[in-house]
This record gives sequence, structure tokens and C-alpha cells, in this order.
Amino acid sequence: MKARKHIATIMTSILLSAALSGCNSAVSNSEGSASAAPGPSVQPSVASEQPATQTPSLDGYNLLWSDEFDGNTLNPDLWNVELRQPGWTNEELQEYTDSADNVFVRDGDLVIKAIKTEDENGNPYYTSGKVTGFGKTDFMYGKVVVRAKVPEGQGLWPAVWMMPTDERLYGSWPKCGEIDIMEVLGNQPNIAYGTIHYGNPHAQQQGIYTLASGSLADDFHDYSVEWEPGEIRYYVDDELYYTVNDWFTGEEGGDDVPYPAPFNQNFYVQMNLAVGGTWPGNPDATTDFDNAELQIDYVRVYQKPEYDTNVTKPPMVFRDPTEDGNLIYNGDFSEQDSLDGTSNWNFLLFEGGEGSARISDNEMVIDSTSEGTEQYSVQLVQPDLPMEKGKTYRLTFDACAAEDRKMIVCVSAPKMDWIRYLPDTSLDLTTDYQTYSYDFTMNDRDDNAGRLEFNMGAQGSTAQIKIKNVRIEVVE
Repeated sequence: MKARKHIATIMTSILLSAALSGCNSAVSNSEGSASAAPGPSVQPSVASEQPATQTPSLDGYNLLWSDEFDGNTLNPDLWNVELRQPGWTNEELQEYTDSADNVFVRDGDLVIKAIKTEDENGNPYYTSGKVTGFGKTDFMYGKVVVRAKVPEGQGLWPAVWMMPTDERLYGSWPKCGEIDIMEVLGNQPNIAYGTIHYGNPHAQQQGIYTLASGSLADDFHDYSVEWEPGEIRYYVDDELYYTVNDWFTGEEGGDDVPYPAPFNQNFYVQMNLAVGGTWPGNPDATTDFDNAELQIDYVRVYQKPEYDTNVTKPPMVFRDPTEDGNLIYNGDFSEQDSLDGTSNWNFLLFEGGEGSARISDNEMVIDSTSEGTEQYSVQLVQPDLPMEKGKTYRLTFDACAAEDRKMIVCVSAPKMDWIRYLPDTSLDLTTDYQTYSYDFTMNDRDDNAGRLEFNMGAQGSTAQIKIKNVRIEVVE
């Protein structure tokens, strides 16, 4: 058991009343109410009273509401337990239940546990839990701090996130907006993701926090977000790792709703442990369900005394091309690069991909030892490319391999639901350098975060690849 916290909490009657009303003293939001919950929910068994003690204060903020989980059962004044069938979203495998085996309080922590059993045909069947503050602790703007310990294991997907109380206000997802405070993939437990979803077409922006050493599953960590009019900031253990301020929402092909929509309405916190799905993949024989637990030490929501809601959307800033018109920085590999995303190039490994990359003699050299299971399992990228609607671009580069093999190249849009400005294009590499050239016209929204990708995973080979003279330029 972890070291017990020294301070526990329950809301004062004033704070509890404010939370239950879905309002706050800093801003008002007459549009943010809803008459129906998003899906069926049930109430947990009656909670025992929690100690009437004080949550730590936070400079510049007032406490709006909090739960330290110091009782014996989940507090039904603060939380719903949501019921969902398998496959409800993201092709996830779990059934969300209200069973005390899936959602319970233990030693001062809320525990959401995923359980593997068998159905009547002997096939694997998974249950887990999801709790939400819908209609009980809704709020607009504030600092959310959730201290949690995540599980590790293939196919486990813990999440702490927020959805709007009234999803009809700006339209169904993603137009309504979504704020993901923390997501961790159980097979990569050293990485936490913070994401917002919005817009039509679907757009997203995602920050990535990588633990310097060890696993996020080894201990509890604070995952927090500061949500203000016109800006959302993400932290792990008080370390700022991502800031976003340039979202939009509206009908496709129509006008945008005035900024800062959709993030100017009441939202609520929810926490769950998913099993399987389109992002983490399904569990395998290595997944340890005995320890498949998302443990939450506390949830604390603070608010500033007031917020300036008179904000304007910042103009989109496009990075300048090089002096010779190249939109790729260090495309001739004349400079060394850390290849970790802090400079111009980023070498990435996912889903079983293994290998290394280096710059030598004006070439990028990629050595793979495992091709992984996905084309992006071994990947070289350059982010933040300026892509402007209506312009035509030309990508050129030279490449070869130690033996004949394939590689896939594309220009993607991480902020725009990973659509492709240049479609995934498979090319045949030979042992001699060849020059490859592709023209494409950008017909979507302006985007200052396009991304050039060289994908070398799952191509049937781990042969060494060399790339040089990479260039993207505007041709018309």
C-alpha cells in the first residue's frame, strides 16, 4: 500500500452545493445544462461518510470540489457508475459494470479493475469500470488534478478525461469537444498522452509526456490540466509538457462557431479502464489481469476567482522555409540531430519495432532489428510543416537500401485526424540510390503542423535504409 496522504477532504456544504448545481462563481454558462445523461448509469451503494477535513489549497485558486476517496465506498453525491456493453466505442472489448469487483474503494483509493473471464462459449470476456461526474460535479474552467497509478500490460487503456454536459450545444462528437487529461497505453507505460478533440472535420492536438526512466505504473503521479478561456495546459507531476490554444469547431464546409467554442461550456470528469480497442490493441498472453487496476488517490478541481472570457483565437503561425525554399529543415543532413523530436527530425519506434537511426556523411541511416507489426513501427518524421490550402507541393528525396525492399512515404496531418495530404505511397528501394518525386495539392484547412513520414515497419524486411537530399517546396 502506498504511503497514506496526510490531508483528506470532503467538500464544504457551499462547495458541494455549487458543484451539484453545475455552476461556479467565476463564470456563468446558461447554455451548459442538459436534461439527459449520455448513456445509462447507476448509483453505487450508499457511501459511508468521509472525514470532514481540508484539501490542500492552491495559490491563485479556490477549491471547487474534490474527492480523496477516504470513505469505504464511492460517494454517490459526486459520481455515477456508467454501464456499457462491449464494443460501445473504439472497438473496445470490455463491458462496463457496476459490480463491486470492477469499481470499489480500497485503502483510500478508488480502484477500477479490469477482469478477464469466459463467456458461455469459452471465449475471453472482459469487464471493467467507468465513473463519471455527469450532472453532479460539472464545471467550466479550472485546474483538474488527478493522482493515479496506472496498470501496465498489452491491451490495457486507462484514461482520465472530460466531456461536455450538453453534447447538443455545438453538435455531436467531435464538434462538442473532448479534453483528455491522461491516457496511457499499457504496453508503453512510460508515456502519457494529453489530447483535445474538436471540430468538424474531426481535429485533435496531442501532447506526449515521456518518463525519464522507469514506468508510470511503478508509482502514483499527478496528471493535471489547466483549462482557461483560450488555452489548455497539460502537466505531469507539475511539469508543463503541452499547451494548446488554436482549436475550432463548426460544420464541415460552413463557418466556424466563434472561438473559444467548443471549450466554453460545462464539462465533467470521467475515469475508466478500457480493454482492447483500436488504439492499444487487444490483450495477449502477457497481460496480467491480476494487477489490471487503475488506482485513483484523489480528484481535485480548483478555479481561479475569475477568468477573462474576452479572448481571440491566435493567428496561425507558419514556419518559414529555408533560404532556398525548402520546407524541410536539415534536409541535406549537414547537421547532427538528436532525432528525439527536440530538433528537426524524430526517429520513432512503435508496436514491436526496434532499431536506431543516425546522421553520417550527409545521409540519414536507419538500421532496423525488428520491423514490428505496423508500417509506422519504424518511422522517421519531420513535424510542423506549413501546409496551406490551395497550394501544390513537391516532395523529393534520394533513398536506397542494403537489399531490395519497400518503404512508405506520406505527408500526414496529426492535428486533423491523421488525414493524408500526400497519400501513403509505397516505393521500391534498391541497392542504388534513386530519386523519388511526388506532387500533391493541399485542399483542406490551413495547417501549420503537417508531418513528413518515412515508414519502414512491417514491410517484410529489416534491411538498412539510407535517405538524403529531402526537400518539400511549393510549386504553385
